[in-house]
Amino acid sequence: MRIKAQVAMVMNLDKCMGCHTCSVTCKQTWTNRDGVEYVWFNNVETKPGIGYPLRWEDQDRWRGGWRLDRAGRLRLRSGGRTRRLSRIFANPDLPVLDDYYEPVTYDFDTLLTAAPGPNAPSARPISAITGEPTDITWGPNWEDDLSGSPVTADKDPNLKAMETQLRMELEHTFMFYLPRVCEHCLNPACVSSCPSGAMYKRDQDGVVLVDQDRCRGWRMCVSGCPYKKVYVNHRTGLAEKCTFCFPRLEAGMPTVCAQTCVGRLRYQGLVLYDADKVADACAVTDPKDLLAAQCEVFCDPDDPEVAAAALEQGIPADWLDAARRSPVWALAMKHKVALPLHPEYRTLPMVWYVPPLSPVLDATASLGGDTADADDVFATVDQLRIPVEYLAELFTAGDAALLAGVLMKLAALRSHMRSITAGGKVDADLLERVGASGDELEELYRLLAVAKIADRFVVPPAHEEDAAALGSWASAWAGATGCSLDEPGGAGTGGPTLVSGPGIPVRGGQ
Repeated sequence: MRIKAQVAMVMNLDKCMGCHTCSVTCKQTWTNRDGVEYVWFNNVETKPGIGYPLRWEDQDRWRGGWRLDRAGRLRLRSGGRTRRLSRIFANPDLPVLDDYYEPVTYDFDTLLTAAPGPNAPSARPISAITGEPTDITWGPNWEDDLSGSPVTADKDPNLKAMETQLRMELEHTFMFYLPRVCEHCLNPACVSSCPSGAMYKRDQDGVVLVDQDRCRGWRMCVSGCPYKKVYVNHRTGLAEKCTFCFPRLEAGMPTVCAQTCVGRLRYQGLVLYDADKVADACAVTDPKDLLAAQCEVFCDPDDPEVAAAALEQGIPADWLDAARRSPVWALAMKHKVALPLHPEYRTLPMVWYVPPLSPVLDATASLGGDTADADDVFATVDQLRIPVEYLAELFTAGDAALLAGVLMKLAALRSHMRSITAGGKVDADLLERVGASGDELEELYRLLAVAKIADRFVVPPAHEEDAAALGSWASAWAGATGCSLDEPGGAGTGGPTLVSGPGIPVRGGQ
């Protein structure tokens, strides 16, 4: 048993209002410089929709993440070393700028220097890349509130299994927001795709970073990431990505996006996992078994054997205590209401989501049911196959029954709390149907509905003895290069790098 600590996040999608505050504060903190105008480490997408960049979930096109070969071995979808090296100067699996959007500025001088005339002058958009006039035809929030769905919704990869007529009417059925950041995966495909060894997963807390002194701008990491959360600075030509605000983590603070979230929907904390189980968890045959396999990787911090092994292997006692109090552990493993985004990518993502119950409640009300009555809601969950199937494509690799079970537990929580508040009675039959006690549902209610900052963010500060490794990306890379499978015989690119050369100066780098 090889115990590692991982900083992780959970987002409660029922509380996201699509205000983009998280995106704006992240943008101001990390990507407000030349070369990264189009970059959003954090963005909020409206679902159904094709997202940002265009159709990022279409791995048949982008070849991101991992797959199993005919022998059942884990392999990058982008191909082995030989294939990636042969395409190092012309990568066909790379999104182009139009798949993101062309960043623009405006010709404001026209407003000041225009000659008198019958019409008011206007400031035309100017491309920040070419300096030429351009038109705005796409952007990271183009689909906000289903505004683009008549044109784009039917191209959502998650709707492939649904009838065309139903696809086009989904805007009448449900809508929800999906905030996205880097998943900081246990088995990151971006790390294993990098020919120069610039991408690495930090050993201390699992944060995935880019060593820009080693980056050569090959962009294989962009292709390898199935979530398309690695970007290229068009000024420096180097890769950049969400850093999980690691300077804040080291000070015991949550990420900027979590701290400034208006809806208080983000939770951040530590989880412990057994690194020896990662390879087997990624390689299970049936994609629907990947979620259960990932859960088997996590270690219960209250288990005396796990606690003893963690302390013996160098995890500080206060980190172990933080893992016991972690809201991520509570939501994902104890109460089992948080789910990973696209587990079928086999990266073992570490940003999880509480699926939105709102689509089901809207449908319950439209059918004349009582949204506070668990029986009415349960019946709707069972009948309303389209939203459940859609959510299952996002969070359970298509397992609609598992997703429906989570929604039923969330519905039971609402019904239970209303019963207590209104009449002080506990429905024992309801508790039995969802397999939870009254105390467990009330604990879940406190965490999801009324948790204070200290309960939502349990981030222990870095230790002074780790300062050398944490303070230098180069030294951290030297001590913790690669992903969980980068080892002799593993599926990663561990060992000698494919490309070497002198360091590239960083201009405005992270």
